[in-house]
Amino acid sequence: MDSTESISHTGFHAGSFSANHETRAAAEAARRRVRIMSATLLPPLPHPEPVAAPAARLTLKTDGTSRGLLDGAWWPRSRDLLSELPALTDVLDPLWGRITRIAVNPKHWPVIPPKVPVHGHIVKVGWFTPEIDPHKLLLLSYGTGRWDLLIIPPETGAESAARLMAAASDYDGPPLTASALIAADEARHGVLATDEPLDPDEAWEYEGGASAVSVSAAVPQQAGPPGRASRLIIGM
Repeated sequence: MDSTESISHTGFHAGSFSANHETRAAAEAARRRVRIMSATLLPPLPHPEPVAAPAARLTLKTDGTSRGLLDGAWWPRSRDLLSELPALTDVLDPLWGRITRIAVNPKHWPVIPPKVPVHGHIVKVGWFTPEIDPHKLLLLSYGTGRWDLLIIPPETGAESAARLMAAASDYDGPPLTASALIAADEARHGVLATDEPLDPDEAWEYEGGASAVSVSAAVPQQAGPPGRASRLIIGM
């Protein structure tokens, strides 16, 4: 009697194990079918394409032109040197040699980092006042030379920026400092950097100042093509 019960008990457990195993196998097979169907019905997502950084907005005097006080103009998109300088050096390094140092007046730059990593090297950044015009960027390329660019404020309207770029890279001048060039454009056209009209008091001040009248004549009436191929325009 004991042996019969033992055999019956053992058989009962063996049968239960077999049934459980078959249930698990069936469930796993169903899961595999679901995975296969999902892989068939849902194609893989494409890899995201890298987003290129915006090109620098820049105009430069070409080789052979008279240097004057400025070598061109730069219209940055922000006042963040860390984000703006890499695009600028990408353009200038092949043209002028590797830019190793820049200097600015701190008036219009909220943060001036001592070093800025650009593509392939580091640019050291310094600031000087009053030695450097607040609207000018000084660039140095080791063993090659120095260049001075007009900095057009980022919030400047497109029409004003085009005029200032043309003036700063004009073949024969103008013989103005960066700040005088911006003031002259505002005086002539009656607009601020954002292309907003001046209020009456500001317009009177610009139009009545002797310095504004004397320098405004040097600003071109329009940004038309120069007589000779005197400028290189990038990223406009």
